Amino acid sequence: MNISEIVLTELEKVTETDEVRRNLDLMLFDEKILDSFGSMELMVALSEQFGLEITPGQVEREQWTSPRKIIAYVQERLKEIH
Repeated sequence: MNISEIVLTELEKVTETDEVRRNLDLMLFDEKILDSFGSMELMVALSEQFGLEITPGQVEREQWTSPRKIIAYVQERLKEIH
């Protein structure tokens, strides 16, 4: 699985909707698909999947407003450690 697929799979689990996979520009917070608790769940899941430390203090809400932005955030973080 590539980075995008892993992020989308984890996001789909947390949000319990496949809409996150069908619309990468879906505004997660505006549409009430993701909230702060879900964000924490996603941070833990992605930390485990990628071996990254992702904490609320490292993530600006604007960086996680859509599936596309979350994928970009993870890709950027992975570049930093490699």
